Amino acid sequence: MRVDLDRVASVIREAAAAEMVRQFTDLDPGDIGEKSPNDFVTAVDLAMEARFVQRLPDLLPGSVLVGEEATAADPTVLDRLAGDQPVWVVDPLDGTANFASGYPLFCTIVALVMSGETVAGWIYDPFSQRMVVAERGGGAFMDERRLRVTRPSSLRDMNGAIYGYKFRTSDAYRELWGRGRGQLGHCFNTRCVGQEYLARLIGRAHFGLYTRLNPWDHAAGCLLHEEAGGVAATHDGAPYRPLGACQGLLVAPDWDIWHRIETALIRRVRL
Repeated sequence: MRVDLDRVASVIREAAAAEMVRQFTDLDPGDIGEKSPNDFVTAVDLAMEARFVQRLPDLLPGSVLVGEEATAADPTVLDRLAGDQPVWVVDPLDGTANFASGYPLFCTIVALVMSGETVAGWIYDPFSQRMVVAERGGGAFMDERRLRVTRPSSLRDMNGAIYGYKFRTSDAYRELWGRGRGQLGHCFNTRCVGQEYLARLIGRAHFGLYTRLNPWDHAAGCLLHEEAGGVAATHDGAPYRPLGACQGLLVAPDWDIWHRIETALIRRVRL
């Protein structure tokens, strides 16, 4: 069972133009709320997700949708990932805190999951109008350009994102990324996981270490990263799955760098 990748991309672009771009500079403070402390939601998140609920299942008869906002209201929505139906996994507005603050670093993430495996993924930045798309076994693309993750020529040039308080405050982290004396490049967190996946796909970043593994954040990104030649595995080296319990995720351009980071940081902090 296949889906028209371009039709899905068109639905994403149309929703982003109608909701995200149109309201970015005109968002009313009353349209910003919190699902929990520091976990923001806006009227745009809800409107985007409502559009996807209306449009995406029609593109694949028998499919259902798991959205970030619907799951926040009813956690049993996640159970759909364990069923037999194809599942659209949607983060309608990734980077909500940035959006609500007027900082133009956010995106939309959509994945299609079948039998527990991500089979297609889309990430869209409405301001740069970059749309990256991947289908399992078919490569990752931006327009007609096939994407390949890159390994920096020097480890001092390697940069990426590291999340998780226990990692960011560890001695191992300070040794690897200490300001002015670190062994490996730069570390930055954008508060928008989708933008970090985009940065890796276009060669601006190289790795990412994550401890919160919501499927709407990583299902599409991991597939895109792997289809672009990279490595995405849980902290114990197992393949990433949209519905599965694990302690964290590490994405890297190749297994050599994956093992370097796992050995120098993850293993030391977990001991």
